[in-house]
Amino acid sequence: MLLAGAMMLSLAACGGGNNNAPANSGNNPGGSTPAGSTPASSTPAGDADKYAGLDKVTLIGADNSSMGAAAQLFGELVTEKVNTITGGQLTIEYFPNSELGADADLLRQLQSNDIQLVVCQTAPVVSFVPEVAVFDLPMVFAQYDAATIDKVLNGDGAFNKQLGESFNNAGLQLMGILQGATYRLTTSNTALNTIDDFNGLLIRTMENQNHMTFWKALKAQPTPMAWNEVFFALQSGNIAAQENAADTCVGANLQEVQKYLACTNHILYANMMIMNKDAWAGLDPAYQDALKKAVSEAMADLGPQLAQIDADNKKTLCEDSGKYNMTLNE
Repeated sequence: MLLAGAMMLSLAACGGGNNNAPANSGNNPGGSTPAGSTPASSTPAGDADKYAGLDKVTLIGADNSSMGAAAQLFGELVTEKVNTITGGQLTIEYFPNSELGADADLLRQLQSNDIQLVVCQTAPVVSFVPEVAVFDLPMVFAQYDAATIDKVLNGDGAFNKQLGESFNNAGLQLMGILQGATYRLTTSNTALNTIDDFNGLLIRTMENQNHMTFWKALKAQPTPMAWNEVFFALQSGNIAAQENAADTCVGANLQEVQKYLACTNHILYANMMIMNKDAWAGLDPAYQDALKKAVSEAMADLGPQLAQIDADNKKTLCEDSGKYNMTLNE
């Protein structure tokens, strides 16, 4: 409750309407001075030389996203940037699209330091860092623009500090939160025009009790299910709906098995980059700075693109899929 209060007060203090303004802030790992944001990793030769005397380090990173989704873009861009910044001295071997397992599998591997870095949405993290449930509050972020949200999530205020401490207590290090004031949507095979239309709807959710409670309040029937099972469950009729961001729906070709796209905008679409705390602490300070810079630059590069990516993916689902075009309900 204290964390939720800090977030709401911070959002209100920052103000700002929902105009999808670019998000450019760097995250503040561990409550230290925020990393600066620059448009690209153009590291002078003299800067790269300071890493030459350090032992080479390779981190293992992964995500459970659909192909081409924001989590994959985030992880792969940080991988590219940290390699450039350090001249190949600090590298990340990155495995996208569930290659190393589903979200819960990845987060367990992260806690045990079998892998060192994970990018995922907020909902799966709640089982490991309960305070992240603050992101499960429905409809909270929709009135704010991306820059306002980013200042709260990645700035040096009370909310970011408290959230970072919660991750540290779980043996994790929060590196940054990528968002662009875009949201999770609902796809279905029946039109969702009113609250009554959700009554009895068999909808796949993440394994998150707060999400399930929200859907039950709408009298739907939420069913947690691994992401790699969703397409076939929709195809077979075992479930009738699911909720996710537009890029995730496109990556899974859900327009082939769903007829309607409802812009319910119920949960902020945010992807967290998380490290194992011991792995973070074990890095040379120069490598820590390089990784913070890479994360900050990646968020600065991708954040302003997310609103357009969201619009483009909605167009793919509803206009550019031929016989599979979905009906958009805004």
